[in-house]
Amino acid sequence: MKYHAPVRSRSFLFAVICVCSLALSPDALRAQNSSENLRTYSPKLLRPFWRGDVVERESVLFVRDSKTGEARASLLFPIQDVISIRNAAGDIAYQEGVDFHFSTGSREIVIAAGSRIVTKTPQDLRRPAKSQKHQLTHRDGNGEILFGAKLEYHEMQTFVTYATASHDWPVQMPTFDVRVLPRTVQRLRSQKPISVVLLGDSISTGCNASGWADGMPYQPPYPTLLQQHLEACYDTRVTLANLSVSGKATPWGLTMIEKVVQQKPDLVILAFGMNDSAGRSAKEYGRNTAAMISKTRKALPNAEFILIASMLGNRDWVLLKHDVFPLYRDQLAKLCEPGIALADMTSVWTEFLKRKKDSDLTGNGVNHPNDFGHRVYAQVISALLVE
Repeated sequence: MKYHAPVRSRSFLFAVICVCSLALSPDALRAQNSSENLRTYSPKLLRPFWRGDVVERESVLFVRDSKTGEARASLLFPIQDVISIRNAAGDIAYQEGVDFHFSTGSREIVIAAGSRIVTKTPQDLRRPAKSQKHQLTHRDGNGEILFGAKLEYHEMQTFVTYATASHDWPVQMPTFDVRVLPRTVQRLRSQKPISVVLLGDSISTGCNASGWADGMPYQPPYPTLLQQHLEACYDTRVTLANLSVSGKATPWGLTMIEKVVQQKPDLVILAFGMNDSAGRSAKEYGRNTAAMISKTRKALPNAEFILIASMLGNRDWVLLKHDVFPLYRDQLAKLCEPGIALADMTSVWTEFLKRKKDSDLTGNGVNHPNDFGHRVYAQVISALLVE
């Protein structure tokens, strides 16, 4: 997968980011948030959700109470002002007081009677046992979790851009430090071409991003977002070889190192864990990851690495062992040193699920991110590389 963003100066990009982040009033942002095709690079999409006073296009899925008929959903932060609420495609804007309402300082959006906003019942998110291609038995034994192969969840979700009343975020997020990935950052700062190889599972192939599924607003998955952002920020050429394959885990990753080395990467991103979690111990996962690094560095001693600790999957799926994800993350953290950095999506997703439902964030119902999740992946990785 190769993409080369339009050349733009670093000073121009800085000005754009400052305008997006600081100068625009909520009314101006409302005007700016018209229907968009997100194929093209937009700096506001890569603005870290944990910084600033505006959260861009956070996803929710409004679930109706079967008894009261009321539908509501929670955001990550308390609301100061709602700037825009749109359908997933981005071509329908909803009206406060007509389609939804909220209270300043709360985290909830409530759907008004007769609203145009898509709402679902809990039963809409289930299917009878053994009725789907993939058996996704619900933890309570009552049928299966609805599986969304492409845009099924995307089309049920709604996207909210809002100004926050407060911005408390307890998770320690990555910060830029040139000492962490010194060779990569130096090449970027020198505007030299950089080669990146990504090796991972279906999340890294881009599954369930709207652009991957060819649906509006066509947002690219996180690898392309990262590539676009680095090219724009550093005004240089970033070549990305995405060797990821759906369904794969760390043992397969070990068999791919020869192909990784063939690309002569400056930076290797390893992104496994979701499929390992079905039965692989944390120690084996750690050993496999360490071996991938060692085998790569035998051929490419100057290669640097970003290790992604995976997002969490749906806690209601019986096959998923949630307790191993923090253990996997800790194994990756032990491998970190100058030249090897951690992008900790596990801790981010753990906090997400304290504040929101899995259905707000999922791309397929079980173990893929949606558009918002793909952007968060790109934001977390970018924080290690962009000052």
